[in-house]
Amino acid sequence: MLSSAEHLSPAGHHLLDRRRFLTSSATALGSIALTRLLAADGLLIDPARPYAPRKPHFAPKAKNVVVIFCAGAVSQLETWDYKPELIKWDDKPLPGGPAVTFQGPAGNLARPQYAFRPRGQTGKWVSDMIPHLAELTDDIAFIHSLTSKSNTHGPAENFLSTGFTLDGFPSLGSWVTYALGSENQDLPSYVAIPDPRGVPQNGANNWGPGFLPAAFQGTTMSSKSPVRHLSAPGVSAQADQAARSLLQKMNARHLEANPGDQKLAARIASYELAARMQLSVPEINDLSTEPAHILKMYGADDSKNADKAAFAKNCILARRLIERGVRCVQLFNGAYASGGKLNWDGHSDLKAQYDVHANILDQPAAALIRDLKQRGLLQDTLVVWCTEFGRMPFFQKGAKGRDHNPDGFTCWLTGAGVKPGVSHGVTDELGQKAIEDVHPLYHFNATILHLLGLDFERLTFEHNGIQRRLTNVEGKVIPEVLA
Repeated sequence: MLSSAEHLSPAGHHLLDRRRFLTSSATALGSIALTRLLAADGLLIDPARPYAPRKPHFAPKAKNVVVIFCAGAVSQLETWDYKPELIKWDDKPLPGGPAVTFQGPAGNLARPQYAFRPRGQTGKWVSDMIPHLAELTDDIAFIHSLTSKSNTHGPAENFLSTGFTLDGFPSLGSWVTYALGSENQDLPSYVAIPDPRGVPQNGANNWGPGFLPAAFQGTTMSSKSPVRHLSAPGVSAQADQAARSLLQKMNARHLEANPGDQKLAARIASYELAARMQLSVPEINDLSTEPAHILKMYGADDSKNADKAAFAKNCILARRLIERGVRCVQLFNGAYASGGKLNWDGHSDLKAQYDVHANILDQPAAALIRDLKQRGLLQDTLVVWCTEFGRMPFFQKGAKGRDHNPDGFTCWLTGAGVKPGVSHGVTDELGQKAIEDVHPLYHFNATILHLLGLDFERLTFEHNGIQRRLTNVEGKVIPEVLA
């Protein structure tokens, strides 16, 4: 008869080896000790408190971030990147022959569709299309030489928001809140505010958590559409509070009986946050407490332009969220629609389309920055203005609009840690391609993380055996825009 040990597999014999057992035990004890040290330093996320504030890698210049995302690809040639050569070459063929771009053959070169003029102490030339934002030029650091990996809106939105053109990767806001948590435990740590007219083309990918824990997905809400399903229908506030108290005690007992169950702890945390939001969200969405002069400053009282007034209220909501310590607020301007009717995708008649969209964006966005500054919030808040790519210097054949251009476009930063009045990077004389200090969007996102005290190379998450990060295997900080 065979002994029990003879029935064992090679793996079983391996487990019975005394020396190997002692070696593994020592390793396990070291792992436990390391875990305790990391937890003591706030470097591990407690699933029961996923939004608890955590220490950055180094002293941050900014504690919070507001991202103003203009969906549809704003033309740099009508806004921030003045090219007088286009006036000289207006309605002339592109030197070197006609081009074929995303939507087909190109027409002739076209001058900027708005007048430019020098602004502020820096004298930077900015378009009349955005007069309110143009007044803030001295406070802004422009990066004129950004490039994208896609000339298609969906993948380009992904690349800007997540660092990858494919779906399924975490958004910037998810990375930030995964790393830093939030100062406010009664509101989501990351809020995405869609345009009143709808969501961008790639929708929730722009604020999704990808493979990060689901707790770090952006919560969508706006001034006219608060977080849904928060109220308890047919239940009084007193009865609802009593039920929540009982449920909290039952959850605590269940968690004690199942120690180490991270999914259970995370679920309890999400329910408890939802309960706290029943009180905090209605209050923060109630703009009736805002004085008349603030509503007027933002344009929220504009009775002639409902879209502008609604976007202005979203901008006020963004400020209120930052006031209460929400870590990341993503504010969208423009919704997905063919033909650029609801966003900045100016293919057919760019001037007519931009007259509409600029009027919605300009005053509210500029007021948001001014309001943050006058309340002392801008010294701790980074404001990012971005779009997924730019536009070509010529009109499309048979149209009065510009085609997609991922080879040279502008985004900018202002606020905490940003060097004011800077214009960094250069496109060619026609504005078609970045030629000096060229920066793929990896660099832009790395710089945002840096200002928040995060090392883009250290902020990683293992997924399918790969240490993933926002900037893939690339990226560098742009020091020229840092104060």
